[in-house]
Amino acid sequence: MLVVKVGGAAGVDLDAVCADLASLAAEGVRWVLVHGGSHETNLVSEQLGHPPRFLTSVSGYTSRYTDRRTLEIFEMVYCGKINKGIVERLQRRGVDAVGLSGLDGRLLEGRRKGALKVREGGKTLVVRDDLSGTVERVNVSLLRLLLDGGYAPVLSPPGISAEGEAINVDGDRAAARLAAALAAETLVLLSDVPGLLRAFPDPGSLVARLRASEVPAAAAYASGRMRTKLLGATEALAMGVARVVVGDSRGEAPVRAALAGRGTVIEPD
Repeated sequence: MLVVKVGGAAGVDLDAVCADLASLAAEGVRWVLVHGGSHETNLVSEQLGHPPRFLTSVSGYTSRYTDRRTLEIFEMVYCGKINKGIVERLQRRGVDAVGLSGLDGRLLEGRRKGALKVREGGKTLVVRDDLSGTVERVNVSLLRLLLDGGYAPVLSPPGISAEGEAINVDGDRAAARLAAALAAETLVLLSDVPGLLRAFPDPGSLVARLRASEVPAAAAYASGRMRTKLLGATEALAMGVARVVVGDSRGEAPVRAALAGRGTVIEPD
C-alpha cells in the first residue's frame, strides 16, 4: 500500500503524477492519493473579493485563516475543480478513480482547534473563530471497500469534526495519518521543489537523507510549507510508517523517482 500526497503550489505537475500513478496501478500497485490546492484557492479567493489571510503560530507554522466564507471557497476549489480535474486525468489513463473529500463518509475525522496563539504585526494574538483542525481518525473500512472494489481513492481536505462541522485540515498531516491507518510502508509527499533544501532555492543544497531525530534541527532552515511537510513526516514515522520521501512532482515518473529515493528520504532512528 502506498499513500501519495501532491501539493497545490503553482508549479506542481499533476499530469506527471497522474501518469505515473496510472502506470503503477497497471502493475497492481494499490495507492491512495491526497491532494492540495492552495495556489488555486488563493486565486479564486482574490477573484471573489475575499483575499486569503495566513496565520503564523507562535511555534512558527503558517496556516490559512479559515472563516466560513473561506471554507466555502476552499470546498469549491479543493472538492470541486481540483479533485475532479485529477479524477478526470486518471480516468483518461484507465484508472477507475473516485474523488472524495474528508467530509464524505467521515473519511478524515478530527478535532477543531481551540484558541490559536499567533504572531501578527509583531504582536501575539489569540484567534478563536478559525475553522481548522487536526485529523485524528480515518475511515479505513470505507477506503478498503473502495480499494477492494478496484477503485482508486483521490482525497482532499476538508475533514469533519465529531460534531459534524467541516474543518480545514492540513493535507500533509492528513496524509501522514492516512498512511499510518492503512499500514502503508511509504508516504510520498510531492511538491514543486526537489525536496528539503538547506539553502532554498538552491537545488544543489538538497538534503538527501534524514533520521527522525534530525528533523527538528532541519526545520530551522526549512522554507515555507516545507516545515509542515517535515512535521507530517515525523508524525507518520511515529505512527509506524517505515519511511517518508519528500520529492518533486515535476519530471518523468515522479512517484517512482521518490520511491527510488530521489528527494529527501526520512526514516526512523
